[in-house]
Amino acid sequence: MNMRTHLTGGSLRTRVTVIALTVVTVSLVTLIAISTALFGVAGHRAATALLGDRATLAQQYARTSRTPEIFLQRIEGRSVRARLELADGEVLGRPTHDAVAHRTIALHAPRSSWAEGATLTLAVDGDLLGGMQSRLLTGMAITGAVALLLTAVLAWFGMRYALAPLDTMTEVARSIARGRRGERLAPACTDTELGRTAAAFDDMLDSLEGAEADRRAAEHSVRQFVADAAHELRTPITGVQAIAETLLQMDTDASVRDREELVLLLVQETRRAGRLVGDMVDMARIDAGLGLHPEPVDVAALAADQCRRVAILHPELTVTAAGDAAPTLADPGRVSQILANLIDNACQATPSGGRVDVTAALAHTDSGDWVTVTVGDTGPGVPDADRERIFDRLVRLDDSRDRRSGGAGLGLAVARGLARAHGGEVRLLPRTTAPTADTAPHGAVFRLDLPFRPMEPDPVARPEHSPPAPRR
Repeated sequence: MNMRTHLTGGSLRTRVTVIALTVVTVSLVTLIAISTALFGVAGHRAATALLGDRATLAQQYARTSRTPEIFLQRIEGRSVRARLELADGEVLGRPTHDAVAHRTIALHAPRSSWAEGATLTLAVDGDLLGGMQSRLLTGMAITGAVALLLTAVLAWFGMRYALAPLDTMTEVARSIARGRRGERLAPACTDTELGRTAAAFDDMLDSLEGAEADRRAAEHSVRQFVADAAHELRTPITGVQAIAETLLQMDTDASVRDREELVLLLVQETRRAGRLVGDMVDMARIDAGLGLHPEPVDVAALAADQCRRVAILHPELTVTAAGDAAPTLADPGRVSQILANLIDNACQATPSGGRVDVTAALAHTDSGDWVTVTVGDTGPGVPDADRERIFDRLVRLDDSRDRRSGGAGLGLAVARGLARAHGGEVRLLPRTTAPTADTAPHGAVFRLDLPFRPMEPDPVARPEHSPPAPRR
């Protein structure tokens, strides 16, 4: 299933600029609101203090002013209003109902005929404070608008510099899409947001190019395998066709022996084609994920059975089976196929009069317990340059011998694939390695490693640990 992450559209520069303006606007509005509140509190405190001072002066002016009018002129100021109510009920001065602060005091002036018993109300003019607050808000609004404009301009042009690495990433991606492989961002600093993004971008490109290279190699391998398989199949099919045509064209008086020889050749060619097709089917199953049917199996007994089989097929060779191992959990059919391929390969490589020695054992290593089967021969061995290539598909180091035996170079590849499906391995041991004292050190020595699993079978066998390294 393809998982897609959808990115929202729109210019990143525009979005960042809008976010910056929004933050600045909210900050300015908050600042203006806080400033207005603080101004109101400070204004109220100043008005209260001013009224206290005026009240003190009013007591002094009441004793020194001859008339109430003179008293009011002296007590009132630009921001202070006064309302005087005399003892006889007469009211003088300006109204104070819209003021921001009030204070009422009783005048005490025994020597003044008008002041004794009078009541004075002092107030701070609200229009004055309101005008000051209005001018403050206007100034702050203008300053905020200028700040927003500067923020927008600086953010818009500054984001071009800030987002330059993203533009570089875009250009590199487009260049790679046009076929220029190998380009990388190579950030100098990888502990920043853009540095981490660039490093992840380079890692992604490395993975993609590696996957592309693996895919090309796999496609080349598949094409080569198909071509080689077609070439290998053409030989037996051509032989079958030629033998069949010869049988059809033979005279009716041809000898029975000649006919039997042709029929025998026909059977041999069909078997050769069948083995090749079977090996190809096995490789395809291994590549697709081979399903195993594990059960407790005696690997040593399977090796002995294969030795008895090849001893009948190759009476000119000495084939021996030795050793013992505890039963392990494996697919008996597939293990028998692995052993058959290894022992058949050893017999094909061994000249007449040679030996093939098969030894089973239980090995204890740091990575776990392993059931091992070693197959050694007295053939010419494997050159050092071909020690790993011998496990490739359709590889024959001795082409003429393998063609005579019907091999197509898939036996060892199938054996290794089946062993790895069990969590094991098939490897070619070093030339100096000999499994027993009787094994000649001059031939090839292959070893099968299977994990020792004395447990209930699972639906599909899986490797639990790594196979042991070759013993030297």
